[in-house]
Amino acid sequence: MSEPMTYARYLGLDALLGAQTPLSDRHDELLFIVIHQTKELWLKEIIHEVKLARRLVAAGDLEPAYKALARVSRIQTIMTLSWDVLATLTPADYLSFRESLGTSSGFQSHQFRELEYLLGLKDESFLRFHAERPEVLAELKAALEGPSLYDLAIAQLPAHGLVLPDAVLMRDASKPYQPSQAVEDAWLAVYGDTQRWWELYQLAEKLVDLDDALLTWRYKHVLTVERIIGGRPGTGGTEGSGYLQKTLGRRAFPELWSLRTRL
Repeated sequence: MSEPMTYARYLGLDALLGAQTPLSDRHDELLFIVIHQTKELWLKEIIHEVKLARRLVAAGDLEPAYKALARVSRIQTIMTLSWDVLATLTPADYLSFRESLGTSSGFQSHQFRELEYLLGLKDESFLRFHAERPEVLAELKAALEGPSLYDLAIAQLPAHGLVLPDAVLMRDASKPYQPSQAVEDAWLAVYGDTQRWWELYQLAEKLVDLDDALLTWRYKHVLTVERIIGGRPGTGGTEGSGYLQKTLGRRAFPELWSLRTRL
């Protein structure tokens, strides 16, 4: 006879709560681990929702995709707020166990990189950080080489009667997306007659919500890093806050921002 399902068994709590293994005897290291493990769990759910949205948008089922995208934005809000918890870690607190991290860094998060790829922020150079993990590398390559959420959203423009050149629709999806005047013009038409293009307009605004939340998360990340380690290099060999500052200019859906100047 099988054992009854319990809360702990259903959630795998023994494994989950046993996954925090500080490498120092410093009190604050547990907070650092919990914050980052929680982010990875939320990233897992975000990727789950973005993949659903991709399938729905590709099939032309735009309205059902709104729910998945709205959920992602809510999760992003929680992730951004978690920086405030991490910011309770003072410089002295963090430096007391920083050496235990070795060369590990959030820069190496394969889930965050997969999310960027799924949204359209493609950069093949990041694959090298995961060469020793074949399954992870395969997942990242699939996200890199496949159409992004934005590619699929753009493909819905001609599906609804708006004209786009083949160069946009047939581009190499593994390459970084380059803003297109034709794409901006098409989205501008959508924003210029929202009643006619209501489904596309709502999809566009959900995408902007997501991009907005991602940028807010990045900005809060920069502030938290500067508050705790100032301008020190990151543990993974990056520039630290200098590298993070550069990411603030990234837009997953660039024409949805630039068109606003023309409205």
